[in-house]
Amino acid sequence: MADEMLRVVIEGEEREIKRKTLFKALADEYQEKYEHKIVLASINYRLRELSKGITDSGELRFVTTDEPAGRKAYRRSLTLLMEKAVHKVVGSYKSTAVVHYAVGNGYYCEMTEGYPVTKEFVKAVEEEMRALVAKDLPITKDSWNTEEATAYFAGCGMKDKEALFRYRRSSRINVYNLDGYRDYYYGYMVPSTGYLDRFSIEPYKDGFVLMHPAKGEHEVRPFAPSEKLYTTLHEFGEWGEICGITTIGDLNDAIVAGRLQDVILTQEALMEKKLGTLAEMIAENREKKFIMIAGPSSSGKTTFSYRLSIQLRAQGLCPHPFPLDDYYVDRENCPKDADGNYDFECLEALDVEQLNKDLTALLAGEEVEVPIFNFKTGKREPVGKRMKMEKDDVLVIEGIHGLNDKLSYSIAPEHKFKIYISALAALNIDEHNYLPTTDARLLRRIVRDARTRGSSAQETIAMWPSVRRGEQNYIFPFQEKADVIFNSGHIYELAVMKTYAEPLLFAVEKNSPEYQEAKRLLKFLDYFLPVPSEDIGSNSLIREFIGGGCFGL
Repeated sequence: MADEMLRVVIEGEEREIKRKTLFKALADEYQEKYEHKIVLASINYRLRELSKGITDSGELRFVTTDEPAGRKAYRRSLTLLMEKAVHKVVGSYKSTAVVHYAVGNGYYCEMTEGYPVTKEFVKAVEEEMRALVAKDLPITKDSWNTEEATAYFAGCGMKDKEALFRYRRSSRINVYNLDGYRDYYYGYMVPSTGYLDRFSIEPYKDGFVLMHPAKGEHEVRPFAPSEKLYTTLHEFGEWGEICGITTIGDLNDAIVAGRLQDVILTQEALMEKKLGTLAEMIAENREKKFIMIAGPSSSGKTTFSYRLSIQLRAQGLCPHPFPLDDYYVDRENCPKDADGNYDFECLEALDVEQLNKDLTALLAGEEVEVPIFNFKTGKREPVGKRMKMEKDDVLVIEGIHGLNDKLSYSIAPEHKFKIYISALAALNIDEHNYLPTTDARLLRRIVRDARTRGSSAQETIAMWPSVRRGEQNYIFPFQEKADVIFNSGHIYELAVMKTYAEPLLFAVEKNSPEYQEAKRLLKFLDYFLPVPSEDIGSNSLIREFIGGGCFGL
């Protein structure tokens, strides 16, 4: 059996490969053909670590750090390397580095047990990491039974992992080992520390930032802190502490204890308070006539706009929704992307000149005729609706380019209030396992599109890379220009999404390119105990995705 030859297609070439040949050996053969480092393999659409041996015939594809799965594997492995170095510098498990959230191209971390984060400490950790990289030590994986793993991590003082494993249905846990330091991680790893030579560590606030290369880049950018983003994420952490929930294990404990309704009501109250504060800021300056709202897909922009408008009315203002979609150019004049498809997300897809004429006229107190775009014919209707702004009127303008000044070039900054909204933070799996916020948004979109558009999870997953490209090009570069960053993430939401998303994900075909992503999301959702939606208010932002909301979404 060990000498069995497998027929494998690599780069369009069919080869005979000896069974159990390591994927790493094959990757080394082909690495020179790739610009970025190969860190994983995919055989018949199933991801495999390079340290594993090939056991199936079929199509083999290499995954590099330029792809989402590859970047996640690199960053996950880099976190293990950092935790190993921290353990060496501290000298025990008593204090560990907690990975809180992503800040720019890095993870913001703080030490537990009040361990001081000094420049000397950060330098010592980085030097130890680089020493481990130079040794090119193997990163191995062992399968432990759940009780054994729970007892081990409890003995190491990792109570977050003990709580996480308490609710696992699986009888086995994969434990990674780096030179005697053992830890649990959600997802695949690179085969050795030699792969992890691109990183830096920078002291920041009460902790430090572990930096890694951005998408498509080989080197680590200099750390450029975002005070607005950090403040927003830090606030979410405070909300978690108020609710007594900072990890998935904490959330599951709350569900079992029957106190989730209090958690839901508390977070919704905190979010409503935040909306009220935003409305007060806008009302204090009556020159602010245009409220520009932008954010990536599935951020909850529409519900946010409704709820903010209610708070603005409470402040004596009269908000009016102003749909940018009605300013699309006729479809025949819409630019096309590299694949020859209409690019509805680029700025040039909008009639920016006409928009600015209308906004300028409205600001001057003139009456304008706002167009109506007919999406069936792909043309603007000649007869629109009349609009005129009175003294207390404000326009709520929601759209992908809301933060880009080129959209509203004729309007002076003092008349605009810009809001960036996104599900910026959700619960991390445990203290060492950061959860990318894009996962929460993808699950939101899978659930919403199935309900409102009849789209399958497979279709939504397939189009997600295109959605992400649009965000990278047209939204993220402008988020720092916002006056306020609003976090639409909910502490409890993934436990609610679980019930809706799992049946959709199980329907993804096993022989499809989208299967491995569906499988990854299913594995992730398995950490959560399910929560029914009955206790979620009709005005909750979550209702935009699961339905049953009071705004008709």
